[in-house]
Amino acid sequence: MKKPVNKRVLVVEDDRHIAEGLRLNLALKGYEAKIAANGITALQLWKEWKPDLIVLDIMLPQIDGLKVLRNIRLEGEMPPILILSARGDPEQRVEGLALGADDYLPKPFNLDEFLLRVERLLARATRDVGGERAAPEGTYAFGGNRIDFERFRATCREGEINLTEQEVKLLKLFVAHRGKPLTRREILEVGWGYTGNTPTRTVDNFVMRFRKYFEENPREPVFFKSLRSVGYIFDHED
Repeated sequence: MKKPVNKRVLVVEDDRHIAEGLRLNLALKGYEAKIAANGITALQLWKEWKPDLIVLDIMLPQIDGLKVLRNIRLEGEMPPILILSARGDPEQRVEGLALGADDYLPKPFNLDEFLLRVERLLARATRDVGGERAAPEGTYAFGGNRIDFERFRATCREGEINLTEQEVKLLKLFVAHRGKPLTRREILEVGWGYTGNTPTRTVDNFVMRFRKYFEENPREPVFFKSLRSVGYIFDHED
């Protein structure tokens, strides 16, 4: 195996023994590796340290691995992500891959196989233009409205408006899960990476804003609907 040059690997794993073992073996192969023991730390290190690859456990404290994965992909970021999980059932694998994981290795795993998968994922990413894969871009239209995710703008009943970064991220979340209920807590965790005492009213305020932008009658929403005792659902078919 060729020795890598300045490649950063973020190991997101709450089992200290496994995490330290992976970090040590990655370092022996020439990688620079850091450990995140929970979902919140993982998101912080991803934004601040900008790893070239993420090794991601699913069962994590605070925010689970799948929500970490969704948060990263909703930002339009595409670092290769290798899921390591004791939950190796087919449904779990399909969900992880559908959310944007590049590979899935069930625990217990062979160390040499793990290192080979890391090498191949990084090599594939390097072959892409500029060493990075293109982030999702484009527009989404519904009910006479049009969202331009790349330009942070929307055309709606109020004309053309500018959208904030957080509005775009939350709209991406709704569109990606159209037709599926989202709880306020899920929206907070995935859309903001927040847990703990963040008020769920924060979500309500954003949804009210979306209704004002995109609904013909904000008091009788067609697209951004409330679900009693659950949260919200974006209801639109392609």
